Amino acid sequence: MVGFDHRMLRRDVSRVAASISWNDSVPALATKAVLADEGELTAHGALAVTTGIYTGRSVRDKFIVEDELTRERVWWDNSAAMSTADFDRLLADCIAALAGRTLHGQDLAAGADPRHAMAVTVFTETAWHALFIRNLLIRPQAPGGAADVTILHLPGFRTDPERHGTRSETVIALDMSRNLVIIAGTAYAGEIKKSVFSLFNFHAPMRDVLPMHCSANIGPAGDVALFFGLSGTGKTTLSNDPARPLIGDDEHGWTEDGVFNLEGGCYAKTVKLSATAEPEIHAATQSFGTVLENLVLDDRKRPLYDDISLTENTRAAYPLETLPKVAASGTGGVPGTVVFLTADAFGVLPPIAKLTPEQAVYHFLSGYTAKIAGTERGVTEPVATFSACFGAPFMPLHPSVYGRLLEQRLRTSGASTYLLNTGWSGGGYGTGGRRIDIASTRRLLNAALSGALKNAPMRIDPIFGLAVPLAVTGVEPQLLEPRRTWADPQAYDAAAQKLLALFKENFRKFGTVAVNEAAE
Repeated sequence: MVGFDHRMLRRDVSRVAASISWNDSVPALATKAVLADEGELTAHGALAVTTGIYTGRSVRDKFIVEDELTRERVWWDNSAAMSTADFDRLLADCIAALAGRTLHGQDLAAGADPRHAMAVTVFTETAWHALFIRNLLIRPQAPGGAADVTILHLPGFRTDPERHGTRSETVIALDMSRNLVIIAGTAYAGEIKKSVFSLFNFHAPMRDVLPMHCSANIGPAGDVALFFGLSGTGKTTLSNDPARPLIGDDEHGWTEDGVFNLEGGCYAKTVKLSATAEPEIHAATQSFGTVLENLVLDDRKRPLYDDISLTENTRAAYPLETLPKVAASGTGGVPGTVVFLTADAFGVLPPIAKLTPEQAVYHFLSGYTAKIAGTERGVTEPVATFSACFGAPFMPLHPSVYGRLLEQRLRTSGASTYLLNTGWSGGGYGTGGRRIDIASTRRLLNAALSGALKNAPMRIDPIFGLAVPLAVTGVEPQLLEPRRTWADPQAYDAAAQKLLALFKENFRKFGTVAVNEAAE
């Protein structure tokens, strides 16, 4: 911002590069990607690509430029700093490296609400990355205007740590003052998407907009619901509902008068994807122009969703209109229901609980789920995972900034907030517990969305202080009281106290931010 001329940078890049293909269509980009041997078409016309050694985000290689705007605002405990001089040197070297190169340029937008939209120009070396970001951001009817954000994406460029102030030959560097992003040394496409989200998350609170890492959908009566949750909690699955059009899959803003999607597409995980359990997403992976990341194909060019030989983080990137039920405007009114999803592998949290605004802020700042044995090397028992605001790596400001905005929105809107546990019951993972069945989870969610739980009789959980409904239609009463599902109640008490202690320990890093009474 602060008056940076993105048009001049556009001219500099255009002057150095041999040529730039501007705003190619999906068919053109898919064709160019195949001809350049960047990927191959599946039997259904999706583009299958691999990303090399980086099959996920390179968290330790992400930097934010420290300057007058960011010095007192950024949560530096969560972000690595880069000097303006190092960034400028890196930018100059990247532009020089474009000499004689053919690039792909896309003029896109982030933010379905025009009052808060950002015009985004992406330069990239490869057609498939241009297709990826074209699928995921909003495609304006008249591209080519002045940009608010410029992203230079050069997966083939290697940085010099001594010269550029980087940790390795890979870098994701964000200049928040000028809204410039440099991504180099990694082909993982998610870095492009998340850099846009990180920029939005920095600027939005200063405009009284709450940025959110969540899904959103809208009911028949116009009722909007938000779904927060870390990987593996069911966010994408539960928000894709044939009866409730999807506003967006992953990134949103909440203003005083409603919510808006930041994106124009979905970046869905595809590991163990099932046509039965997730028919809409499964169908999207078989659409022409969808980008499939690191999915192995069989000899008939069909995706093998259970094959994780390249990575468990297999992905599909497709436009929202690929789905059968979407909110065309990408916007919705003020949310009436907010759902925090967790997959509690300790098996001690209730399957659903109604939260007070204070409890909602506490669980929002905690961002809890649990990894299970077998998901990572060396993990032999459940491991608590906390990610502030359900997306700490993309939140440049201190979590309390977002927490205060959330509390304000909840109190003003009167939205009901629920903690929905899609994890284990009857014991922890690997100790006799079983994952809560999806049918019960959907009944619990539907009860929350319908308003049936708003004034329902509740009990207060003696350990976590949560309000738990006494009964939900179609759900076994015993499931609503986790201690009753355990063969050994004392073992439940010990596991519950252990998780409560982990919550308290995690929350200490937020300093003087108000602590939920349930953790007192």
